[in-house]
Amino acid sequence: MAHNDSPPDSLDSLFAPQGTGALDAALPRRRCIPVLLPVALDATYDYVLPDGIEAEPGAFVTVPFGRQERLGVVWDAVPDDEADSIPERKLKAVTSRLDLPPLPALSRKFVDWIARYTLSPRGMVLRLMMGAASAFEPEPPRFGVRLVDALPASAANRLTPGRRRVIELAGDGLVRSRPALAQEAGVSSAVIDGLIKLGTLVEVEIGPRRMPQPVADYAVPELNDSQAETAHVMRAAVDARNFSVSLLDGITGSGKTEVYFEAVARCIAAGRQVLVMLPEIALTSGFADRFKARFGAPAAEWHSTVGQAERGRVWRAAATGEARVVIGARSALFLPYQDLGLIIVDEEHDGSFKQEDRVTYQGRDMAVVRGSLGNIPVILASATPSIESHVNARNGRYRHLRLLSRFSGNALPDVTPIDLRVDAPEPGKWLSPTLVREVVANLANGEQSLLFLNRRGYAPLTLCRACGHRFQCPQCTAWLVEHRFRGRLNCHHCGFTLPVPDKCPSCQAAGTLVACGPGVERVAEEVKQRFPQARTLILSSDLTPSMKDLREILAMITRGEADIVIGTQIVAKGHNFPGLTMVGIIDGDLGLGGADPRAAERSFQLLHQVTGRAGRAEKPGRGYLQTHLPEHPVMQAIVSGDREAFLDREIGMRQAAMLPPYGRLAALIISGSKKPVVEEFARLVARHAPEARRVEVLGPAEAPIAVVRGRYRTRILLKAPKEFDLQTYLRAWLGGLPKIQGDLRLQIDIDPYNFL
Repeated sequence: MAHNDSPPDSLDSLFAPQGTGALDAALPRRRCIPVLLPVALDATYDYVLPDGIEAEPGAFVTVPFGRQERLGVVWDAVPDDEADSIPERKLKAVTSRLDLPPLPALSRKFVDWIARYTLSPRGMVLRLMMGAASAFEPEPPRFGVRLVDALPASAANRLTPGRRRVIELAGDGLVRSRPALAQEAGVSSAVIDGLIKLGTLVEVEIGPRRMPQPVADYAVPELNDSQAETAHVMRAAVDARNFSVSLLDGITGSGKTEVYFEAVARCIAAGRQVLVMLPEIALTSGFADRFKARFGAPAAEWHSTVGQAERGRVWRAAATGEARVVIGARSALFLPYQDLGLIIVDEEHDGSFKQEDRVTYQGRDMAVVRGSLGNIPVILASATPSIESHVNARNGRYRHLRLLSRFSGNALPDVTPIDLRVDAPEPGKWLSPTLVREVVANLANGEQSLLFLNRRGYAPLTLCRACGHRFQCPQCTAWLVEHRFRGRLNCHHCGFTLPVPDKCPSCQAAGTLVACGPGVERVAEEVKQRFPQARTLILSSDLTPSMKDLREILAMITRGEADIVIGTQIVAKGHNFPGLTMVGIIDGDLGLGGADPRAAERSFQLLHQVTGRAGRAEKPGRGYLQTHLPEHPVMQAIVSGDREAFLDREIGMRQAAMLPPYGRLAALIISGSKKPVVEEFARLVARHAPEARRVEVLGPAEAPIAVVRGRYRTRILLKAPKEFDLQTYLRAWLGGLPKIQGDLRLQIDIDPYNFL
């Protein structure tokens, strides 16, 4: 029998006094338990515990569900007055219990909170917490090799130098894995296999691989006075063992990471776990290296490029407490931490923390929720904090910690605007004369330059000069982007791709296709024409398919093996390039269009972060900003360096318009394969909106990108005062709708960040 429970919650309630009641509700005395399954259902289902199986709240169990057997979690019991009185003999029985630590009470409470806030089925939120299939399977045995006690006589005359190195290393009697022994000896795996065949090495089973343990005082850094003072406040927050939020607001190059590492060290020394959330996988490699240098051991990593076996290992290590520190993407927030003592959200302003599919949530905000539920400190770090965090710091909800100078002692780069209406590039080119001169000067000085354009590929549009045909994705209302290095046209929304044709598919004319506008590949083409002797690298997510490739490119830039770097927004993500002294922004106006209420804020953050890559080491830096709108407030703020004036203006506009954080937004996105059906259903949804004096219902309106993956999209936007209970209103609204038919889909997005 199913149970459902959905009391209201809000982000504001996190800062109200909290009770400290027990999290584990006692199960009824009968052998009946509620089980939550990781499927698109909100309810728990009752099962009977057979003799010989015990399962407390949080236990992982397998149960029959329909015609399948599924893995679920024993959930907390509903109050007695809500419990069903179905006889146990009519209930199905639990099949088995897994030998795993139970899902902690805090994790279960977190599931319930997110489900209520986002209006998502609890089962789908639970699925986020079970994101490692291998964690629920028996660990495969591990084998290593060791040297035999006595070398076979047949081996004596067949020892190559490589084999001798292996034998010498293995002489200490330790058991090593094959890859580890081969790497340590500098030989191939075939050498190890050959020694096993000779009987010189013997295979033995070894236990599970243990997580390396970081050491709090392994390499304590020297902090300047400002850093030391800020670190002291953070250590005190960890020592207090209660909920608080600190906004670490430090200019680029001020050493924010070294400062919050001191809070990490304090938490490690106290024997508790730490989560460091990063917005992009691209940040993980460099950050992991810095972490290992500071604490003497690597942190556990959790992101999409981690293999399934390793994900299972990290999941189990988080559950047992063996993983002392986890660094990862937003999904790392849902690991079953045994004793989480600190959460850090680095680059907290970054839009990548917003999850758009299935369960829609803002990772930064949910990190604050998790901190409140667990009564632990949360640190939000950024050189360009979000407007929401700025407002929370101004009204005293967040502790505001500022680092106003660079660790190197250099000032922030001076930024010079280049008015493209006056100082225009040559026809068919994208670098203005001023920017070209600055690159020439930097090359002459032996210093690195960065040319930034937030657009992947070669050109955003390809058309036919003869008939005007434009290449559009057949599944989306979006132009196909030319990727000349690969010889393909790609859709960046659905992944559709086709080879660049030799002639126009519409008029069959040959040699008439022309690329319109620049992407980073086209800028790189111009750079090679202008500076043929310069060593150039492109840093773009589509050209670095693996973490290994990305790490190597970043390492090459850091080692000074590139003179000119051409990059997309991936270059703005916290990287430290010591030799980089000049940044040129090709198109500063690129992010200012559209109906996104955060467009100005996002553009300011991105441009500030990019120009901040220059001059982070010994030599001073400078930036050049190509724009058609030098008078725009964003451009004025970047050039003047007057961040506070920009923030005051932006916050004032948000407050006047009752936009977040002074108001609340929610979006209903209706999609389907047939446009008339989608439009008709969207109008039906809008007609069912309950009367509410304080809520504006805007739409339905066609989404700016009206078709994605063959599905037509229509949006209804809700706007309400901050204190309005939007979730209860939406439950009442959606509860009155007729059942959705066919392939129609209605997605709810609380606190939307994407307006496309």
